[in-house]
Amino acid sequence: MRFLLSLIDPDDAATVRARLRIDPPSESSESSESRLDGRVARELRLLWPPRAVLLWMLEQDDPVMNEFVFHHMEPSDTIKRDIVRGVPFGAAPGPLQVTWTCERPRCSHEEPEIPVSPLGLIGGLRQARSMSTARAATRAVSKADWPEVAEADRVEPLPGFTRWALSSRIDCPPELRVQFGSHPKFAHRQRRDGIVEPREYAARSTPARFVLGVLHLGTRLFPERANEAAELLAPLVRRDLGANPEAWAALAQVLPTFSGPAPELVRTCGASTDV
Repeated sequence: MRFLLSLIDPDDAATVRARLRIDPPSESSESSESRLDGRVARELRLLWPPRAVLLWMLEQDDPVMNEFVFHHMEPSDTIKRDIVRGVPFGAAPGPLQVTWTCERPRCSHEEPEIPVSPLGLIGGLRQARSMSTARAATRAVSKADWPEVAEADRVEPLPGFTRWALSSRIDCPPELRVQFGSHPKFAHRQRRDGIVEPREYAARSTPARFVLGVLHLGTRLFPERANEAAELLAPLVRRDLGANPEAWAALAQVLPTFSGPAPELVRTCGASTDV
């Protein structure tokens, strides 16, 4: 509800909140350091977010966010290694400043050891003949290695298992996924594995209450990406719900049990109050 209300005129949103007795958004003075902790991570995990959320957070190239991901979001060893090395996942020039504030026991900041095939990075990728060996080989691929991987695939297509293991990495460049192929079954598998863009997530993922909960947290954790989803939903919310308290009341009533995606929820509740 809070995420959707943020998409309409502030005065209209205040009227709806007053009618439905929804507390206004708090003006938090917390620093980014104090608001990112295990509680936030648990709250996010309870909403079953797509794996792409991890990348959306890292794309901000914020050392504080990177530490949060490192300690609380269970990234792969490959992602952890890049974080320790200060590798940027967004547009910032690297290397990034790496800061550690965690002082808990067993709070290690060491770079994970990831073995490379005796045949080298590309040789190991070409040698893979099963999904398990492909996943092991792709662990060695750092962000700086993606151009080399893409060029090797253009020279001679990599094995199918290797292509799939690479494309399942959240940090696989979108253009390389396109290079690997765009078959509908391939796209379906990617969505199933949580590799989605924010607009697609907002438009298609279910149930709506989980999606909206993730996007609400995203206004703090990955604001730029959350805004992409907001741009998709805002016109629909303004058209079908707007400042109509009855439509918002209907939404509040059906949201806990609604199994469809967010756009369907908005359209359904808007239509329920049409005369």
